[in-house]
Amino acid sequence: MEELTPHFTAWRVMPAGTREIIDALVAPSSRGSDGLSAALARWPGKWYWLDRDHGTLVLVRPITTVRPRWLLHGALILLTILCTLGAGAVLAGGYTPDLRPGLAGVFISAGEFFLRAVQRDWYVLLQGWSFALPLLAILLVHELGHYVTARRYAIDTSPPYFVPVPPTLSPIGSLGAFIRLRSPVVDRRQLLDVGAAGPLAGFVVAVAVLVWGYTTSERIPIVIGTDPSYVTLAGQPLFLGESLLTRALRDWLLPGTDAVHLSLPAFAGWVGVFITGLNLIPLSQLDGGHVTYGLLGRHQTRVAMLAVLALLWLAQRSPNWYVWVVFAFLVGGGRVGHPPVLVPSRAIPRSRWLVGLACVVVFALTFVPVPFE
Repeated sequence: MEELTPHFTAWRVMPAGTREIIDALVAPSSRGSDGLSAALARWPGKWYWLDRDHGTLVLVRPITTVRPRWLLHGALILLTILCTLGAGAVLAGGYTPDLRPGLAGVFISAGEFFLRAVQRDWYVLLQGWSFALPLLAILLVHELGHYVTARRYAIDTSPPYFVPVPPTLSPIGSLGAFIRLRSPVVDRRQLLDVGAAGPLAGFVVAVAVLVWGYTTSERIPIVIGTDPSYVTLAGQPLFLGESLLTRALRDWLLPGTDAVHLSLPAFAGWVGVFITGLNLIPLSQLDGGHVTYGLLGRHQTRVAMLAVLALLWLAQRSPNWYVWVVFAFLVGGGRVGHPPVLVPSRAIPRSRWLVGLACVVVFALTFVPVPFE
């Protein structure tokens, strides 16, 4: 810090959990100077210009470091791989897990799945690789987008936690993944960048997976009045809703008027797109809530309330939206508004409005109003 202060006309230091934040005003004579550049290169943390024209600089320095629990993260990803392989094998029709009745039966069935998978069924589960691999790629890239961007700002963050769900309970084998931020987010720029990086990165992979998936899917003549997409679970068709993106790609790559039986990678892509749209709903601490608060600050609460009303209206046709509204309240600690960042009054650069616009476009393309027909 002593090396940098001769270049500042004023500065303040703020503690932020495991980090220390320095807001500095750079002297006009030092802006763009070799001396300042050299001092910043030796800074033991991260830094970024808040406003280069006015010389406002933000520096972040770690105070303490929390060691990741790699054993836990590794165990969760291995279990998630196993569960998504199982889900894929069920979708492929090559594996049928034992389902026992009652609440106790749910846990017994899950335990039996893991036991059988380790003892003798692991080779059967490999049939589900073309579902598990692309789905995990979408989830991993999504979370790495958050993680890498948070590290760019020196935010203390955990590696991704994957959430496995046995195929006895879920047709996709996972509830997704998340990262934990262990130090406060300083300003709306940081929040917007970290929140947007995940869905934008995952979206790119999901589109690639969908293209692969639709080229390996097929149209099947089913007379039900529409041309839905569907997968088969336990011998029964599960009809899926469409987003603007999935409908456009499907009809482009598979022209016709018959129903579309999705291949395993196509269903993985559909799930990835569906999760992207869910995450970008502007509620509480979902990715969409981060992005909207980054753009609008405290006015995000008004957008969130409109989103809740819209979801309650959609729930009249698709009751699963009631569950999502409740989930959003739980994630947000009982509210749909986003909690404030450390310096909420600090404006975001104009360039970040383009990031926000990209998220709005992706949300419009990926949102599925009626997920299951």
